[in-house]
Amino acid sequence: MNRFALAVSTAIARVTETALGPYQTAVIRIGFTATWLLFLLREFPHRQELYGPDGPWDIDLAQQLIGTNGSFTALIWSGGGFWFETVYVFAGLTSVLLLLGWRTRTMSVLFMVGVLSLQNRSIFMGDGGDNVLHLMCVYLVFTRCGQVWSLDERRARRERAARARGERVAPDRVGPALWSVLGFALVAVTAAGRLDGDVTVPVILWGVWLALAVWWIVDRRARTAQPRILLDVIGNVVHNGALLVIMAEACLIYATAGWYKIQGSRWQDGTAVYYPLHLDYFSPWPALADVLSSSGTMVMLITYGTVIVQVAFPFTLFNRRVKNVLLAAMITEHAVIAIVLGLPFFSLAMIAADAVFLPTSFLRRLGDLAARTRARLAGLVRRDDEPSKPPGQRTPENPEHAHVGFTA
Repeated sequence: MNRFALAVSTAIARVTETALGPYQTAVIRIGFTATWLLFLLREFPHRQELYGPDGPWDIDLAQQLIGTNGSFTALIWSGGGFWFETVYVFAGLTSVLLLLGWRTRTMSVLFMVGVLSLQNRSIFMGDGGDNVLHLMCVYLVFTRCGQVWSLDERRARRERAARARGERVAPDRVGPALWSVLGFALVAVTAAGRLDGDVTVPVILWGVWLALAVWWIVDRRARTAQPRILLDVIGNVVHNGALLVIMAEACLIYATAGWYKIQGSRWQDGTAVYYPLHLDYFSPWPALADVLSSSGTMVMLITYGTVIVQVAFPFTLFNRRVKNVLLAAMITEHAVIAIVLGLPFFSLAMIAADAVFLPTSFLRRLGDLAARTRARLAGLVRRDDEPSKPPGQRTPENPEHAHVGFTA
């Protein structure tokens, strides 16, 4: 009994005192924002036909659909071309800022608004990856996805270093200014009745806006540490709950896909993979598709292997080695789908969802490798920018290290 109570108390302490999976949530943030941004850039020449006034799904049809399902999109607020271009650029800009990790709490909300506005305007324009992105953009709002690999983390690290040196840290002015501008816009939109048809999005918008206000007031005005600790505990619980939902959602996607495949006759006889390889819509590289489908044994192995991996994956989460093997197999499978079937954004979205299960040690090594690569590139740029010295000229000593004989 004592062991059980100790285990429960340890688990509660871990969930409340720590925002788990900082590297995993950072990868999810980067993966989904990069996927959405690349999609917006690729479809930029066709944006008017996909989501704009020139599309077959016109504003009247969109308004009828929104009135039926109660979803959110800012594009039905106006049918003009200027408003559409504004929302499209807004979606791309928020993707860039969230990708870089600038004001991640606010940008995650604005990123969600951009994704939902475009996707709900024309719901028949996706390839499957849009459904995953649709869900994950909502879950990201509740995560602390800027703990690592973000501009927010770099700013916080510099502030801690300045305080450690005894230097005075200037108060944050960008955050309150951004909060005020967005609050004014939120009040105006709500007063105009633009959010009447939806429930979830207004609750999220107002909830995050008020939460940021409370956090700022407590951080600046609280005389004791208890209110800050309480808010931090609440933030950790919400983050860990959202992370659990993301993991459950990924498992649900694979489990349902696998079990539905088992019920299909083509998956049962091992020929299902053959048919999409010979559809013109899914054959950007016909020669490559012919090579893959030329062997019946290979088609059968890929068909059965896909089903086995998808059905088995949720059951392997408690065995780290088996889970990592199947995770690598699924990521490889999605990479092959992106190339062979011409579904890059579906594959990128699924790989981003899979990233929540990547081992922390692997992500740390990946981050260290990226940091070293960036440092080497920065060093090469600096050396290229330095003027060449005449032969025989000595480099002057660094005055900060002159007492130890250090040279720059």
